[in-house]
Amino acid sequence: MADGTGADDRADGQGGRVPGQPEEPRGAPTDYGGAVYGSLQAASVVAGAAAFGPFPRAGLVLLLLVTGLVFWVAHVYSRLVGTLASYRHLTWNRVRQVAGHEWPIAQAAVAPAIAVAISPLLGLSLPGTAWFALAVAVAEQIGWASTAAIRAGASTRLVVFSALVNLVLGLVIVVLKAELH
Repeated sequence: MADGTGADDRADGQGGRVPGQPEEPRGAPTDYGGAVYGSLQAASVVAGAAAFGPFPRAGLVLLLLVTGLVFWVAHVYSRLVGTLASYRHLTWNRVRQVAGHEWPIAQAAVAPAIAVAISPLLGLSLPGTAWFALAVAVAEQIGWASTAAIRAGASTRLVVFSALVNLVLGLVIVVLKAELH
């Protein structure tokens, strides 16, 4: 279809899947992998910014949001030009489809940015703000990974395992932040 959702608009132009190009699930409302990735990226931004000392709240909010957008654009670009066939069949509908699919990467920066923005209302110092934003990013990461496992029909054991793996990944970032600070 010409709207970018049908088999005829596939990257190979023949209605089939391009080798090496991942199949996109139809009707999937959320890219959980992108949301987990974006949450990890947001946690890394907070940890990295905190390594340079107290960071103005507005600057950290801006840094989180801009970094989320930059990584989103990078992922959209890399998915669009990942195969030579993409160049032959690139349409605005395909660009919108890929941009929408990758949007959770940028969205994942919003909750930690909100945490930073509301931190003065909670009476948090600048270091406390960084820890709060980091906790929000890690919690978000665990939540997205667990949701993905549940939506995929994983067993309870696998859901718990997924949450634990993401907790460990988040704790690695926490330890790095503590060491860098």
